[in-house]
Amino acid sequence: MPKKKRLPAGRVALILFLCQMISALEVPLDPKLLEDLVQPPTITQQSPKDYIIDPRENIVIQCEAKGKPPPSFSWTRNGTHFDIDKDPLVTMKPGSGTLTINIMSEGKAETYEGVYQCTARNERGAAISNNIVVRPSRSPLWTKEKLEPITLRNGQSLVLPCRPPLGLPPPIIFWMDNSFQRLPQSERVSQGLNGDLYFSNVLPEDTREDYICYARFNHTQTIQQKQPISVKVISAKPNRERPPTFLTPEGNTSNKEELRGNVLSLECIAEGLPTPVIYWIKEDGTLPTNRTFYRNFKKTLQIIQVSEADSGNYQCIAKNALGAIHHTISVTVKAAPYWILAPQNLVLSPGEDGSLICRANGNPKPRISWLSNGVPIEIAPDDPSRKIDGDTIIFSNVQERSSAVYQCNASNEYGYLLANAFVNVLAEPPRILTSANTLYQVIANRPALLDCAFFGSPLPTIEWFKGAKGSALRDDIYVLHENGTLEIPVAQKDSTGTYTCVARNKLGMAKNEVHLEIKDPTRIIKQPEYAVVQRGSTVSFECKVKHDHTLTLTITWLKDNGELPSDGRFTVDKDHLEVADVRDSDGGAYTCVANTTLDMVSASAVLSVVAPTPTPAPIYDVPNPPFDLELTDQLDKSVQLSWTPGDDNNRPITKFIIEYEDAMHEAGLWHHQTEVSGMQTTAQLKLSPYVNYSFRVMAVNSLGRSLPSEPSEQYLTKAAEPDTNPTAVEGLGSEPDNLVITWKPLNGFESNGPGLQYKVSWRQKDGDDEWASVVVANVSKYIVSGTPTFVPYLVKVQALNDVGFAPEPAVVMGHSGEDLPMVAPGNVRVNVVNSTLAEVHWDPVPLKSIRGHLQGYRIYYWKAQEGSLKRNRRHIEKKILTFQGSKTHGMLPGLEPFSHYALNVRVVNGKGEGPASPDRVFNTPEGVPSAPSSLKIINPTLDSLTLEWDPPSRPNGILTEYTLKYQPINSTHELGPLVDLKIPANKTRWTLKNLNFSTRYKFYFYAQTAAGSGSQITEEAVTTVDEGKLAMASRQVDIATQGWFIGLMCAVALLILILLIVCFIRRNKGGKYPVKEKEDAHADPEIQPMKEDDGTFGEYSDAEDHKPLKKGSRTPSDRTVKKEDSDDSLVDYGEGVNGQFNEDGSFIGQYSGKKEKEPAEGNESSEAPSPVNAMNSFV
Repeated sequence: MPKKKRLPAGRVALILFLCQMISALEVPLDPKLLEDLVQPPTITQQSPKDYIIDPRENIVIQCEAKGKPPPSFSWTRNGTHFDIDKDPLVTMKPGSGTLTINIMSEGKAETYEGVYQCTARNERGAAISNNIVVRPSRSPLWTKEKLEPITLRNGQSLVLPCRPPLGLPPPIIFWMDNSFQRLPQSERVSQGLNGDLYFSNVLPEDTREDYICYARFNHTQTIQQKQPISVKVISAKPNRERPPTFLTPEGNTSNKEELRGNVLSLECIAEGLPTPVIYWIKEDGTLPTNRTFYRNFKKTLQIIQVSEADSGNYQCIAKNALGAIHHTISVTVKAAPYWILAPQNLVLSPGEDGSLICRANGNPKPRISWLSNGVPIEIAPDDPSRKIDGDTIIFSNVQERSSAVYQCNASNEYGYLLANAFVNVLAEPPRILTSANTLYQVIANRPALLDCAFFGSPLPTIEWFKGAKGSALRDDIYVLHENGTLEIPVAQKDSTGTYTCVARNKLGMAKNEVHLEIKDPTRIIKQPEYAVVQRGSTVSFECKVKHDHTLTLTITWLKDNGELPSDGRFTVDKDHLEVADVRDSDGGAYTCVANTTLDMVSASAVLSVVAPTPTPAPIYDVPNPPFDLELTDQLDKSVQLSWTPGDDNNRPITKFIIEYEDAMHEAGLWHHQTEVSGMQTTAQLKLSPYVNYSFRVMAVNSLGRSLPSEPSEQYLTKAAEPDTNPTAVEGLGSEPDNLVITWKPLNGFESNGPGLQYKVSWRQKDGDDEWASVVVANVSKYIVSGTPTFVPYLVKVQALNDVGFAPEPAVVMGHSGEDLPMVAPGNVRVNVVNSTLAEVHWDPVPLKSIRGHLQGYRIYYWKAQEGSLKRNRRHIEKKILTFQGSKTHGMLPGLEPFSHYALNVRVVNGKGEGPASPDRVFNTPEGVPSAPSSLKIINPTLDSLTLEWDPPSRPNGILTEYTLKYQPINSTHELGPLVDLKIPANKTRWTLKNLNFSTRYKFYFYAQTAAGSGSQITEEAVTTVDEGKLAMASRQVDIATQGWFIGLMCAVALLILILLIVCFIRRNKGGKYPVKEKEDAHADPEIQPMKEDDGTFGEYSDAEDHKPLKKGSRTPSDRTVKKEDSDDSLVDYGEGVNGQFNEDGSFIGQYSGKKEKEPAEGNESSEAPSPVNAMNSFV
């Protein structure tokens, strides 16, 4: 039957009694192994190096060691053999090296004062103890002396000397009176480190006759007393006030030497009137946080665990209202030897290699010496497998005779270290120490750990196998620990089986089988349910559990986490709990606990007992407020709050809400503290330091929340150092030579104590400088001046208060202030892509020359005349394009074809622009021209028309020719054949001949450059019927010969003539006709409304033409089609606004300036139109 070993989840203990690293392999203390294996001695216990004994008791010098075979012991005293058999007072403990010297019966302790050393030896080597210096303690009496009474005036300083006798160890000094009451001390009166009592200034109440210095010798539990000193202070007018002077130490400077790891104590005591106050600083740094303490009213500075880094100059400053003085103490920290790497026991097999390493440090540097079996290695027996190399002994091809115990001694003038380390050469085949056929049972989905404790020399390798023919288990699924344990992180059902552990070395092999079973977890499939029952009724709770059938299940019922009442009304039957004749006291939480040998689960339900239903309907409401709030277990950071629930108003209370008020920082404001179950009436509350707490409780049921309870009593927690540091720490420069450090301060609740301040620290990121620090008040900004320009800094802000410092803060990187860039981009190149687009390239500016955060590059470009780049600069509008980031190229869209441009590039940082690069010029190629500015048709005849035009306003290149296309239009508006005619570029007039008479023609006219044809302008004209009549372009010309049309026109002309005559008569009579009234009403062009038909604004008045525009024919009488009058560059309209471009190159700059002139419409005359013109307006 295999042995069972169950591993409850989370409680699996790894068997770590084997140390398997070759550099420190210990032989396991297994009884079976100890019967066979030999081991050199190891010192396990010894007396301290400096051993001060009580001369009234027997002397016991300890020396214990282990080894196989058990070692024998011997002693030396003052460097020579100590024969204990010859001294009847000295005995050695059997099986041990511990000495007992019986001086209580006879003999004196001083006789056995000296330096002792113990040696433990067996056949494998010898281990030695430290040099144990044995000295008896001494508590001598004070020397007899006659002390004269001291008389002095009010306000003088005074030092009462103690000068205790030299004892071993030194005594503890204190001052008391004849009644053994300690004398009160203060900033004015205090005891120095040497035991003297210092008065900065005396007062009449200092008069007394029993100033007594006591010396307590703890080792012998004795107290010695000095003769009383009498002091009388004359109550005269006090001395004049005076600045401080030091009573101790003397002079302006002094020196102090301390050993590493000790407590450094520096003292400054000053006299003066009024009493001086002492301050401490470290001249070349800051006092170490968490290791610095002030004693004796800040007259003593103590630094614990002092190290070499604490060396330096410390300054104490004594200050009162009349002045200040200082004293500098130069501190040097020396160090007795301390281990860096102590030698470790070494277990090797024959033929193997190894090494012992002994490394120590100190100040001054310790000297390393080696011993073998207690003998200096220089005179020890030679071993060919051993080679000494300073602090290392190297072993190669060891044999059994190489076994020995080596001692490493590291010493300097301040002390020594001694360590024993054995080399044990063993040849042992593997042995497995874990019991065979151990059975492990684990719940599914939990870790399983299978042990395989082993030993062997050389160190065996361990492999695990599953099943009879399985392959070695690998690390991808399993975890193989160095001590041989196999871990299955998540055991599943298929993990069940037999596992074999195999240990191998060159001397043999051993194996062991263990068995693993995976069990189903225990689950509660039906939990007990919350119940509300009436008093006197019966209630039942059900708890159905499913578990692994191979495990034994136990179900236990608890009430309020305790045992059920021993009452016959409670019946437990398998998975049911029944409570009969329910009483009010039965209310509470009932818990079902299901246990197996491997796991445990539980579930709870609450029983609420209510009174029998009254005849009237119950009132359901939110609970009444809790009451009787009480605070108990008041600790620094926690308190227990208890309360009595109010009536639940027939709805069970589901939870309680606890709130707190901080009367010190936010009086009247309540904050959420925590929530607890409706079954609880107590809560353990976590508290913050330095908060004046009050608490209140609210009950909650299904209908809502009760009113708050009355507040509890107030509880003020003790102050403590801050828990957190300021957030949002930033370091940004506002000027080229500063660094502005900002942070979000802590609020009052977070301060944890009075005197909230901040320690602001900074240093250059890439330098070797120490942190510079300053402590500031509760502000949110500090400015560091005199910094180099735009240098990365490491910044941290630590909160502190009167108690201490917050944890070490996080380090944030920032930059000192930016300055304008020093260098312009170089190697600017321009690549003209087409007539309206160019690409610019440049070399980036070195980061050091940017002197700030790179924002991007900015291109300034403008249109200029060739040869006149330096003339009329002020009249040239420059456009700007900005390219973000570190781009080194960009596109310039919207250029004008056939133009001369110049540009330069500048780098931009957070401060502004750097210098401009040298101007680069480039030309855009030709483009297609715009349409001719105008086209007029004059001198129409029967068979000819003359065309006049103005060249394009934007030729965009050199014009090569004009193209004129025209075709006739018949009476049905059908177009005839198209005639194409080329006209030289230097012409602005052309006559077409051999045209058809009385025919309408449509003309298409455009210019050309080498780049292609431009936009066209169109016009229509009609040849005349005869020379006396002008045929204007009109769609009604063809029907003018129709009789009905002629009659209609005559009637219209007659009506217009009559209307004009009537108007003329009324004007001569001084009357106003409607048109005149309208003109008078709108005479001021400055207030004309917008006209919807022509789009002009009546409210606008052009600066160059104050005439209001008159409406007429939409086509000029001379058939001239005009372009916009203003074709000026954008400079004429600009007010210094920089143009910007969208990503597609479209221009989005805004311009302001002149209003463009509208093309003239109709006759400018103010006279009434003629009948002919009136007729034309109808046609």
